[in-house]
Amino acid sequence: MTPVATWPSQAETWLDQRGKGAWIAAMVLSFIFFWPLGLALLAYMIWSKRMFSKCKYAKSRPQAYGFQSSGNSAFDAYKADTLRRLEEEQSNFQDFLKRLRDAKDKAEFDMFMEERGRQAAQEARSETQAQ
Repeated sequence: MTPVATWPSQAETWLDQRGKGAWIAAMVLSFIFFWPLGLALLAYMIWSKRMFSKCKYAKSRPQAYGFQSSGNSAFDAYKADTLRRLEEEQSNFQDFLKRLRDAKDKAEFDMFMEERGRQAAQEARSETQAQ
């Protein structure tokens, strides 16, 4: 790659290593010195979800996950497999939590509908008794 093509990715990595505050400072300074650049940086931060992420590093960066080679291929394979397994377990756990929330929501809705049905039946009985 040419140096022109790599400097944006180097700047992005440098800012990622310093966290969200560095991104915000870069955006503010770019607004002060050249507002179209600040606007472009703001759009990029929103588009790449850097503005609203809780993580110090961008999730798309391999360095944030520790994928740098250790020099030992067996350890690197073990690490990649372990990280893949952990990501799979996290995904399964999130699916489990979603099913729990869905079941709770359904139970609450069913309880609401039963209560509503009882109230409607009571009102119907009271109307027939009043006549």
